[in-house]
This record gives sequence, structure tokens and C-alpha cells, in this order.
Amino acid sequence: MPESVDAVDMQAALLRLRRTSGLPVAFGGLLSDARHARIAELNGAQTTALRGLVISAGSGLGGKSIALSRPCAVTDYRSSRHISHEYDMAVAAEGLRSVVAVPVVVRRKVRGVLYGALREPVSLGDRTFDAAVAAARDVEQALVVRDEVQQLLAVTREQVTDPRGAPEAWEDVREAHRELRALVPKVVDPALRDELLSVCGRLASAAGARAPQPCGVHLAPREVDVLACVAAGTTNAGAAKRLGLRPETVKGYLRSAMRKLGAHTRLEAVVAARRAGLLP
Repeated sequence: MPESVDAVDMQAALLRLRRTSGLPVAFGGLLSDARHARIAELNGAQTTALRGLVISAGSGLGGKSIALSRPCAVTDYRSSRHISHEYDMAVAAEGLRSVVAVPVVVRRKVRGVLYGALREPVSLGDRTFDAAVAAARDVEQALVVRDEVQQLLAVTREQVTDPRGAPEAWEDVREAHRELRALVPKVVDPALRDELLSVCGRLASAAGARAPQPCGVHLAPREVDVLACVAAGTTNAGAAKRLGLRPETVKGYLRSAMRKLGAHTRLEAVVAARRAGLLP
């Protein structure tokens, strides 16, 4: 099965590529195995000729980029002697001439390829290359986040199955909860984001099952995020860095959470949140 980055992530990267480079057409896809990528998303295309095209490593411009793990470009695709021409029919159907291809590389492994193109033979400059590389990095970051999420979910699915655990095991649960909460705002895919929040809720409720205590307190998601960092002993500045917020914003969320929980100190807030089943 191909790796799944939400279509929104890929489309956002392609849109950025078009806006920052001025190229009218952008398209791309992820690798389904070590040697094949499928073009899944198009932006600015006038036909569907490129959609679903499977690119093999070493074949065509994108395949060359995948094989070499670096950006590649041609001034005139149809007459270039530096690439093979397995995909000429699809490229000609879209009317593309000048094309750049950039690999999406995560931890030295090619995971996808992005293209930008013109319908006339024009030499592409550094601005175009820089824009294409930046767009590929957007997809790279989306993949990194998704990898981290999947790894954490695999661990936490096991941890939440048994709410009874040794103290040291619960520290692992709490750390997983903190990491998942920090990743939630970075996830664009709504289904994956909902799954993350569901697992976070199960982690917190599992702790509540150990020492149930009725509570009508409702904290905002960011208030829970900040308290999870505080529970780990993180400073406001550290929490801000981890959550991508300003320190003043973290202070505001913390004050609000303390008020709702009836706590006078950071420690009291964490204890109250745990008793209420809001934190594991």
C-alpha cells in the first residue's frame, strides 16, 4: 500500500510551488515501494493525462530525480537527451516542455517526487529550484509528523489496553500522551487528528479509572497541552517551544486551566487534572 499523506498536505505543497515559482503546473506523488511513485495530485493541469501515472526510478525526469536523490530539470522535455522518454505521451498531452522534478527525502530515503512545469521551453533559474525544494520539504515534514504519530500510536494502543500498571509504566504512558498532544496541531488529516485525540482521551481516562473522581471541569485542548508539559516539569519557555506558542500565550493557558481546576499552583493544577481524568 502507498504511504498516505493527506491530499491536503500534497495540494498545499503544490500550491506553494506554483505561487513561489510562478510555474503554471505542479504535480506529484509518493513512492509505493522503493522504485515506484504514483502521481496522485495535480495543480494547474488542464487534463488528467498525468494523474495515476506510475514513475519508475531511473525512468523519465522524475525517475531520474528519484534514482539520484536530487533535483533534476530539462529545458525541453520532448527533445532532452538526458532523460528516457517512457512518459512522453502523458507529458505531451498536458503540453509540458520545461520541467523540474524534486525528490521528497526523509532520513536519506526518497519517499516521493514533486514536479513544476511550463508549457514553453525556458531555462529554469535558481528561484524555481529553490521554490521546488521548499515545497518538497513541506511534504517531507508532513511525512515526518505522520511517522512519529504512527510510531506513538503503535505504542499507546498497547499501553491503553490495561489501565493497571506499575508507576514506571505510567511514566511511559504520560510521556506518550505529552508527545501525542504536541503532534495534534501539526496534523492536517482530520481522520488521523481525531484518532490522535481519541487515543489521548483513552490514555487520560485510563488514569482516571485508577482513581476515579467526578468532575465537571472542561479544559480547552491547548490548556490540556500546556498542563501535559507542566506535568513533565517543563518551563513555560520550554512548553512554548514544544507547542509552537509564545511564552505569554502559555502563561495565559496555564492561568485559565488553574482557575477552572481551582488550583493555586502548577503542581495543584496537574494533580487536579489527573484526578479529573484529563491527564494520565
